[in-house]
Amino acid sequence: MMVSTVKGRFEKLQGTIEIDEEQPEHSSVRAEIETASVNTGVAQRDDHLRSDDFFNAERFPLISFRSTGVERVSDGDWRIAGDLTIRDITRPVVLDTEFEGQGLDAYGGYRAGFIATTQLNRKDFGLNWNGLIETGGVVVADKVKLTLNIEAIRKN
Repeated sequence: MMVSTVKGRFEKLQGTIEIDEEQPEHSSVRAEIETASVNTGVAQRDDHLRSDDFFNAERFPLISFRSTGVERVSDGDWRIAGDLTIRDITRPVVLDTEFEGQGLDAYGGYRAGFIATTQLNRKDFGLNWNGLIETGGVVVADKVKLTLNIEAIRKN
């Protein structure tokens, strides 16, 4: 009812990060998220998010991101510009990204961690549904905050 933040996550996603260590600005990111995998912890709300009022997971099964540019802000901080597609609507977004570290894992693999954040207006992507409440407000805010916790595993 726009008085608290509802948190959720997508449980099925995949992506590729190609890092050019010599020229990091030539690096790239691609990701796909399955819309049906949305999980807020409330089944009725999740079903509503999968419906045509929001993601329409049947017709638009994927959210995608393709980077268009990588810019170093400072040591460990980056801006990753890219095209985000939701419901076949593509808009530019910028992910403020922090490199959290890297190293060998317990299984002999090499991992790196990142956290990225951005804000967007859901209506820019055709997520227009809302409900009115008796006091004159609306059920869903237009602003959506995204936080991506990313763990990448190096492929040889």
